[in-house]
Amino acid sequence: MTAIRRIFRPATRLAAAAVALLAGILAAPAAFAMNVPPPGLGDTGAPAAPAVVHTVTVGGTPGWQIVLFIVAAAVLAAVFAVLLDRARSARRQQVATSTP
Repeated sequence: MTAIRRIFRPATRLAAAAVALLAGILAAPAAFAMNVPPPGLGDTGAPAAPAVVHTVTVGGTPGWQIVLFIVAAAVLAAVFAVLLDRARSARRQQVATSTP
């Protein structure tokens, strides 16, 4: 393994961690945002009535499509694992046997 690869692999991991941390920091303000009305506007002192929520039960993804997605993901993961294993075994150096 060359010296540049020894440096490049940890540097890549560090860069990926830095990007993930930056994305988390940028997304945090939106996650904690609140809609606060200006003071004196609509402040009656009485609590607001809770909002009525209607659950939508019509539509959605049928069960057979969910099963199809799961099966497709499992097949893709298996293909990727086999290809990765073959690539790793091809990169390994074969140990030469010595003959006496």
